Amino acid sequence: MHATVVLDEARRAFVTHNEGISPAEDLCPVGSADAAAVRATDNAELRDAMVRVARGDAEAFAELYDRTSARVHGLVLRVLRDPGYAEETTQEVFLQAWNTASNFDPSRGSVMSWLMTLAHRRAVDRVRSEQAGTDRQALYESTSVSGPFDHVTEEVTRRLEHQSVLACLDTLTATQRESVAMAYYDGRTYREVAAHLGVALSTVKTRIRDGLTRLRGCLGGL
Repeated sequence: MHATVVLDEARRAFVTHNEGISPAEDLCPVGSADAAAVRATDNAELRDAMVRVARGDAEAFAELYDRTSARVHGLVLRVLRDPGYAEETTQEVFLQAWNTASNFDPSRGSVMSWLMTLAHRRAVDRVRSEQAGTDRQALYESTSVSGPFDHVTEEVTRRLEHQSVLACLDTLTATQRESVAMAYYDGRTYREVAAHLGVALSTVKTRIRDGLTRLRGCLGGL
């Protein structure tokens, strides 16, 4: 599919998702006072979590992920239409949120709006990147004979960032790596991880907090 067509569909997905929603996501049907109160409470709790994430609080980040990842993934999937790419891009969005939490400005909108904007930008960038890669490959194949080495080089280049994440995961202890992987790659909650491993919830929280702290230092500005 041509890049312009894909990007147009990406924009429509974003507009459709946000249709009828104010920048602060505070609108609700007339007469729904209870719904408005729930929305306001939710926004306030997410703002508080974001403040703590900006201070490096891994537990607050886990809370943020648990409460928002489904909506973020849904938007990304609607843009990319590929479950594998959508999962990778969603993880990139939350890694970006972890590293740039201090950039969040509550005066410009809700935490959810901020995350969805990050998600849409990441997804559109992924569409452009994949299309550019396809165009480069088509041009190369039309002007030269490609061998196995050329395909390997292209694949290695495409996966460089993924490799850096894997390398940083190797710096964790076995228990930290297992807990972090289950929480952020399998999408499980802290309680689900604790139940699966048969350990206390507090133990899982400590492992993930320490693991994320070490990952943050290893990944640096990624």
